[in-house]
Amino acid sequence: MEKPSVRLCQGVNGLEKFVLREIRGSSAEVYLYGGQVTSWKNDLGEELLFLSNKATFSPPKAVRGGISVCFPQVGTHGALEQHGFARNRMWSIDPAPPPFPPNSTNRTYVDLILNLSEEDPKIWPHSCECRLRVTLGPGGDLLLTSRIRNTNADGKTFSFTLAYHTYFRVTDISEVRVEGLETLDYTDNLLEKERFTEQGDAITFESEVDRVYLGTPTKIAIIDHERKRTFVLRKDGLPDAVVWNPWDKKAKAMADFGDDEYKHMLCVEAAAVEKQITLKAGEEWKGRLELSAVPSSYCSGQLDPQRIFEG
Repeated sequence: MEKPSVRLCQGVNGLEKFVLREIRGSSAEVYLYGGQVTSWKNDLGEELLFLSNKATFSPPKAVRGGISVCFPQVGTHGALEQHGFARNRMWSIDPAPPPFPPNSTNRTYVDLILNLSEEDPKIWPHSCECRLRVTLGPGGDLLLTSRIRNTNADGKTFSFTLAYHTYFRVTDISEVRVEGLETLDYTDNLLEKERFTEQGDAITFESEVDRVYLGTPTKIAIIDHERKRTFVLRKDGLPDAVVWNPWDKKAKAMADFGDDEYKHMLCVEAAAVEKQITLKAGEEWKGRLELSAVPSSYCSGQLDPQRIFEG
């Protein structure tokens, strides 16, 4: 049995990354570039996140896969570049991170803070602190916590949207279903953001999907039937959920994505998209995402949606 550890080392193209390991053998990797989680493995060493074989670790291009932070804009919902700038800036170790709650123990974590470039105030004229804590729990759960603080000296408010752009590794997309979003309204990005109501008892996949589900519950489940594995998302402060798979035509059009890789990935993203988050000067927003991977034989009803987050 290993000791919990956090190690800073060189990753692809010499970019620095943190490797987090837990006592039972689970692990995660987090790059300072983009503050991006690129790997999350269970105690058997099985990779749980999708990272494209064609992903380029070449700043300023975003890394295709893992979990990136979309901030201060999600998608094309605004005037900035797609998904904002946080995912293609360098982050650094946070010198003054907030403390954990006193009942949090046995956690392996790293605290990062976003470094804005000199050009960023020209495209987004605000001062802010954007913090990210990546935590690996003793059971192998992965927890991301973001804190955004308005530090404008002129007292101005600002608004933003945010998403954890999470690529899950699945065995066969045609054998995957997403539960927890049934009966909800969604906007369809393939149909000019037209609004619909989900009619199915679960979401299944047989063509391209690009939707934003609105007012979603705190818990969403992704069931990989072929692997007999269920991913469980628990979220706080992020009312929406983006569901995306590019399918075959769009996959072939992306230079950093393999032609057939759409079969083995699914993005389900905890997000705040429909309604912008607005902060007055000095105010702070906090959002959290917790990911678990459990055998599908485990009754999803036992996963308490009211479970209290820590950290």
